[in-house]
Amino acid sequence: MDQATRRELDQLVAVALAEDVGDGDRTTAATVPPGSTAVATITQKEPGVIFGIEAATSVFMTLDEAVQFEPLTAEGDWREGGPVLSVTGDAAAIISGERSALNLLAHLSGVATATARYVEAVEGTDAQILDTRKTTPGMRLLEKAAVLAGGGRNHRIGLWDAYLIKENHIEMAGGITAAVAAARAADANLPLEVECCDLDQADEAIAAGAGRLLLDNMTPDELREAVAHVAGRAELEASGGVTLATVASVAASGVQFVSVGAITHSAAALDLSLTVEVER
Repeated sequence: MDQATRRELDQLVAVALAEDVGDGDRTTAATVPPGSTAVATITQKEPGVIFGIEAATSVFMTLDEAVQFEPLTAEGDWREGGPVLSVTGDAAAIISGERSALNLLAHLSGVATATARYVEAVEGTDAQILDTRKTTPGMRLLEKAAVLAGGGRNHRIGLWDAYLIKENHIEMAGGITAAVAAARAADANLPLEVECCDLDQADEAIAAGAGRLLLDNMTPDELREAVAHVAGRAELEASGGVTLATVASVAASGVQFVSVGAITHSAAALDLSLTVEVER
């Protein structure tokens, strides 16, 4: 995990525990004898891809620095279910951290699982599944790491690391050619992509020097026409309203990339549980 993602995780764990534990877990304080130790097992209860073990362990370590862990599966592999992580340490810390740890692990595993389903759906084509900026605030780097674990690829991280000239930018700049020229004048080294809604715009963007075109809300037939028309002059990315039911036909059009907001903004949490046994 790089430093930026580590900082994001530390901040997220602090917020999660502050909102859940607050100034103390009343139930655990009343029912768990002080000094008790326990062994907990997190279990995957449905098929999918596990990702986020470090996020879960960070929760427990924040509450008990001495806690010990044993990963029971590899991240990034599709599996039907089974044990994920063993946690040994202070029983109160484990029980108090359970929900925050499971929330993070289940969500990130859900993103990895959703991505893996889309990646599987486009097998046999040359298209790669991309994420978008439709991420949970405060979790972008973690969710994008989960996309990678699921077999997808990351699009730009934010507004700062690539140009994506869309319809509003084009309108304000006075056209595609002007927008591309202004972007290149500002920083010629950043990757540059232009959103196009028809073939005329595609031609203008390519002539202006765009290396990738975002084909927004086109049907598979329109995408095939665009692929034939562009004929390798630029990379093509399909976007807009792509679902698991339609992604195969979108990918079969011949585009190089398919961006899917749903793999982050609508991923269902993977079903996980944690069970505790008193250590004797």
